[in-house]
Amino acid sequence: MAERRLSNSATRRCGDARALPGWPLAKYSNDMSTLAEIEKAADALPASQKQELMLFLAARLRGEGARLPEPRKFSREQIRGWIAEDEAELERLQRGA
Repeated sequence: MAERRLSNSATRRCGDARALPGWPLAKYSNDMSTLAEIEKAADALPASQKQELMLFLAARLRGEGARLPEPRKFSREQIRGWIAEDEAELERLQRGA
């Protein structure tokens, strides 16, 4: 069976467990069967491993022909509001508040 690559990191097989190099297999269990369990395990990952997981899932979805979500559309008012909030926050930080 061909092994897929996650980004530039090669995966390795250990029984049915798959892990990225440097991920201790002892911490992870194949007993996760619900989305809630998988989400909880993903929450416990450091940011770098979450990013690898996202890339892995995106590659799998593309391979299965999944459609991309529609682009999000924001009104000019929403964008102006976000910019105003960001600028106000920057000014507050620069004042040392």
